[in-house]
Amino acid sequence: MNEPCAVVLAAGKGTRMKSDLPKVLCPVVDRPMIHFVLDALEKAGIHRQIVVVGYQADAVRRELSRRAQPVEFVLQEDQLGTGHAVQMCRETLIRQAGPTIVVAGDSPLMQPSSLKKLLDQFEQSQPALLLGTLEKDDPSGLGRIVRDSAGAFLGIVEDKDATPEQLAIREVNMSTYLFQTPDLLQSLDQLGNDNAQAEYYLTDCAQLLRKAGRPVEAVAVLEQCESLSINNVDELKMVDEKMRTMGYA
Repeated sequence: MNEPCAVVLAAGKGTRMKSDLPKVLCPVVDRPMIHFVLDALEKAGIHRQIVVVGYQADAVRRELSRRAQPVEFVLQEDQLGTGHAVQMCRETLIRQAGPTIVVAGDSPLMQPSSLKKLLDQFEQSQPALLLGTLEKDDPSGLGRIVRDSAGAFLGIVEDKDATPEQLAIREVNMSTYLFQTPDLLQSLDQLGNDNAQAEYYLTDCAQLLRKAGRPVEAVAVLEQCESLSINNVDELKMVDEKMRTMGYA
């Protein structure tokens, strides 16, 4: 398999963080949280890292310029959704021979071991898209992974759109996507924004690829700690405490 690259989504403000800092620069264990994401990618062997910046882009660039491993930057001037963020990387990715993984920059508990498992599964099955998922005891608020009777991936159903049967599904989408780069670029070209927020969602790429007859798979390789999200100050404190107990300090 050719060398993979990563697109790290880091353009958001994080309005519920009660800070003027870009969300990814809010500290956990005394470091801006995005460093832990980039560290995990490096440890998993993903050395080409493209960071999508937006809100206070210069501050994020300055902070990441201190890293030993150079980081590439792409600007998303208007935050029009996750799909739009990756669309901004089109010219940067067009010569990418290996696969592209897309992850969130506000996931400091990302585990290198999970990323390695995802890469191994991808190399083995060679799908157009492989989603990294996990089984969560309380999946409330998260998109459910819907499968057919044989266990094959059918789609992602958001919590608010799920039927009672689908709400009982414990396997959830955690915004960890590994694409064949040509398939990613093709699906990005077809993304629409016909939704209440008028945004372009990366999750829609899964259905676009399936409709095109391309294989899409999901594998539950993520660990429980990776389900911890940071959307507000309380969750930031919880993740900080969890990371300290795990020895990150």
